[in-house]
Amino acid sequence: MSDAHGGWTTTGSREVYSNPWIAVREDAVLRPDGGEGIYGVVTMQHPSVFVVAMDDDGAVLMVSLYRYATRGMSLEVPAGGCDGDDPLDAARRELLEETGFVASEWHEIGRMNALNGVCDAPEFVYLATGLTIGGRADVEPPGSVGALGDGTVADAADIASATVDVEAEQAAEGIDAVRFVPWDEAMSFVRDSTISDGETVAALMYAALATGRI
Repeated sequence: MSDAHGGWTTTGSREVYSNPWIAVREDAVLRPDGGEGIYGVVTMQHPSVFVVAMDDDGAVLMVSLYRYATRGMSLEVPAGGCDGDDPLDAARRELLEETGFVASEWHEIGRMNALNGVCDAPEFVYLATGLTIGGRADVEPPGSVGALGDGTVADAADIASATVDVEAEQAAEGIDAVRFVPWDEAMSFVRDSTISDGETVAALMYAALATGRI
């Protein structure tokens, strides 16, 4: 086996691990300088989607959850794997499952690759607007949320009570709160690293460009 791309030559490859979500391989390579080496690559089995869902005031719908890999809480936009679905269909599913909300308007605003030094992980970013709980415009947000865009934290169980379909999904993901974060506050959270998830930071950048904020 010999396959050359961009100055790198792959001389051998073996899969060392695989599950339904990721595959890990180790390649024998010749580097661009001609030296021999190995290169480990993690391939996501399916692309991922990230949803910047915004209300009429420009506040961003975000979730708070514990991330097992980094052993800490994280404030993020709704996201998940496509699991074989069309990316837009996956984005709609993730928004509903993680927040209980649906959107009437969807726009793909960017594509990116995560950790491209070690991963093959394509990602799609969507802007979602026209938000309602569970797609029912006659259902008001739970009282603890207040007016959309006020930045108040709502317990995930309160959001789920409006659309019981999402309660188990939120529990499985470990989502403990759903929050509308005003745009300026979201930017402050990026600045001070309250938002530290790289994909969320990048997704917000795409949203800022798509909505003319920068």
